Amino acid sequence: MLVVFGILYSCENDIAAVESLAKLTKTPTNKAKNVELIYSEKANVKVKIITPLSEEYNEKDNHYIEMTKGIKVLFYDSALNIASTLTSNYAIQQVSKKIMEAKDDVVVVNDKGEKLNTEHLIWLEDSSKIYSDVFVKITTKEEIIMGEGMEANQDFTKWKIHKIKGTITIKEETDSLNSTQK
Repeated sequence: MLVVFGILYSCENDIAAVESLAKLTKTPTNKAKNVELIYSEKANVKVKIITPLSEEYNEKDNHYIEMTKGIKVLFYDSALNIASTLTSNYAIQQVSKKIMEAKDDVVVVNDKGEKLNTEHLIWLEDSSKIYSDVFVKITTKEEIIMGEGMEANQDFTKWKIHKIKGTITIKEETDSLNSTQK
């Protein structure tokens, strides 16, 4: 009888250990592949999010969606034309805070062909703003501007780099060819 009691006693789990293990292993409440989410306002499409994998988590005070296989976000203007596109290899959307964080090779391109490259970008859904506090590179038709941190509207038509580190002027090849031929 003593041996049976010893075996049963040794199988008892410490509640604190079980709870800490449960916190380490998070399980999504919802998981979907090849997802397209459409955000509209007054029946007008404003944003489309496309991701190959979406994992939704509903934790105590934290409801979020993780997109670990990359993301593509299309921002539309009032005429339903694509105003800008955001892509990254990873994104997490804090649903209750209405904030999305994009990481790992983040690229934003607007309809003028201006391009933002960074490793970390925040999209504030309520204010329709994007910003970054890390190194950014913006390429326009005329120049490449590098700096630390930036902010812009979500369609990336109005932007500002906070700490400019350098600017490279781009000369068109046709101009240089024409000047040498004269």
